[in-house]
Amino acid sequence: MTERALSWTDTAIDFLALVKPRVTALVMATTAGGLWLTPGPVELQLLFYTLFGTVLLVGAANTFNMYLERDIDALMKRTRDRPLPAKRMAPENAFVFGLVLAGIAVVILTLKVNSLTALLGVLAFVSYVLFYTPLKQKTTLSLLIGAVPGAMPPLMGWTAGIGSLDLPGLLLFGLLFCWQVPHFLAIALFHKEEYARAGIKILPLEKGETATKHCMVRYLALLIPVSLFLVPLGIAGKLYFWTAVVLNGIFFLWGCYGLRKSAGVRWARSFFVTSIIYLPVLLFVLALDSIH
Repeated sequence: MTERALSWTDTAIDFLALVKPRVTALVMATTAGGLWLTPGPVELQLLFYTLFGTVLLVGAANTFNMYLERDIDALMKRTRDRPLPAKRMAPENAFVFGLVLAGIAVVILTLKVNSLTALLGVLAFVSYVLFYTPLKQKTTLSLLIGAVPGAMPPLMGWTAGIGSLDLPGLLLFGLLFCWQVPHFLAIALFHKEEYARAGIKILPLEKGETATKHCMVRYLALLIPVSLFLVPLGIAGKLYFWTAVVLNGIFFLWGCYGLRKSAGVRWARSFFVTSIIYLPVLLFVLALDSIH
């Protein structure tokens, strides 16, 4: 491979890194899940445009997040090798890239899906870029603000198929919202030194580890009824119900186990792993057991 080809390949990889592929993959799965759960058959064309538009919008939000946080990212080990803090890419290139992605996404969602889904996407984008990102260095409430756009994809999938806001779609939003809070607080517990260096306000630094763990348990308790209420609404059946009972029981009890004073970084990491097993398994069984 020539030097010029290698350069183009490296540049493409850096642009791909801006959209955070792993986050984007989760967004694709949750958006598709929300659309799949709507009554009636799912048209492939609608599925394509919904996923394509949502992925572009999420990629734009992630790009602007990296653009705005390039100086902060340079202070943390896990983010300092990103394209902007590592100075492999000019900030203005990332800005234009994010702007193009956002523009195309809004057009696709508006013209090919529906205006409600496009509006929800814009709300998610604005809340993530203009509120969550700058507030991370000002208040711990930024976590809750950031959980709103994080929970929006399944609701967008639902509205893409239904065209209206309904309780099942809002419950899917609530499920993702409640899951995110303990998931990200676990990360905050074992990365708190890095967050401190970057000046990011997180609960373990502001209120202490005990208060953080109690907050995690409260959201785990709230996650139980939110996830189970999908069954009486007729969205899923017995397989999902019992799977949710077992998964929620394990998740909640493991959170409670962390309330011990001796539960430290090792527990937080194990809880984080539990959280990334919990969500895809629950959503997979929900899709498998959905009632159309």
